Amino acid sequence: MAHIVMADDGIVFDGRTPERSPLGGAESSFVQLAETLARRGHAVDVRNHCEGPLRHNGVDWAPLAGGLPESADLYIANRGDGLILSMPTAARTVFWIHNPARYLMKWRYLWKLWRKKPAIVFIGDYHATTYPSWAPGGERVVIPYGLPEMFRTAEPAPRPPPPRAVFTSNPLRGLDWLMETWADRIVPRVPGAELHVFSGPATYGAAGQGKADRMQVVLDRARGLAGSGVVLRGPVPKAALLDELRAARVMLYKGDINETFCMALGEAQAIGVPAVVQPIGSVVERVVDGRTGFIAPDRDAFADAAVRLLSDDALWTRMHDAALASQRRWTWDEAAAAFERLIPAEAL
Repeated sequence: MAHIVMADDGIVFDGRTPERSPLGGAESSFVQLAETLARRGHAVDVRNHCEGPLRHNGVDWAPLAGGLPESADLYIANRGDGLILSMPTAARTVFWIHNPARYLMKWRYLWKLWRKKPAIVFIGDYHATTYPSWAPGGERVVIPYGLPEMFRTAEPAPRPPPPRAVFTSNPLRGLDWLMETWADRIVPRVPGAELHVFSGPATYGAAGQGKADRMQVVLDRARGLAGSGVVLRGPVPKAALLDELRAARVMLYKGDINETFCMALGEAQAIGVPAVVQPIGSVVERVVDGRTGFIAPDRDAFADAAVRLLSDDALWTRMHDAALASQRRWTWDEAAAAFERLIPAEAL
């Protein structure tokens, strides 16, 4: 058993948050990793901007303002440059990042990465390419997010659902483009089809509030397209989202260069929902083209693929079955085991 300390200086959340309210992919994954490491027998302390001390699912949470423990076998500094040098007594320091690594190309990051040389953990192959090979740091490791157990083991839809598409990502990541494509090129060919939008700033905490005005402009456009079958639902907790995905026919998402994993697609594919995406960012790592969905090179191909999945039961069933067979495999246990390999051998 090792002593693992995980630190985050972003939004307010703790281990109970995913059970109670929407939470972004990076924060949800932080909780999942902490709880999985604890379940595997490690002593896990989290320090972040939680509201107060808490022990939940084997993890000890406490406010970052109270300081870090004196030592650890593995220290996982999550995203923020202010955390990189905060635990000099740790046997090993890991810097876990989630967004494209271009944000590291600032002096306040670079000198700390040069000085500490922590292992940098990326969450996908595309993600790793966003940090230049010459830039400072220690070992570079790719560890994808695990897929949440509730989606991996959920009972899938027993038959093709009605023609309902879903969008479950950030409204600033291509929702405008998708709604235009939907209204002009998809719904006229599939009368009665609906596009349900589960999206809004609440998922992103304080960070979302900073972009709320821009998001609201897009969401207002969604409301204005009710006559074209666009249904604005807003973000929901994971348990409710699971039920909504089970009722969905297809997930439609253009992709975004800032998408480094796309948990939204991972969740949908794990429950057997085929997807249509474009070859942008990391979304090509979540969809198996021609088997669990389509990677469409342009708008026309995107619309054609969406129409086919919304209306062809045999195609939907084939891709649904393929997603269930191939897209449930990478678990948080496997991701946690990859992090364990970063613990110095003498600490195990």
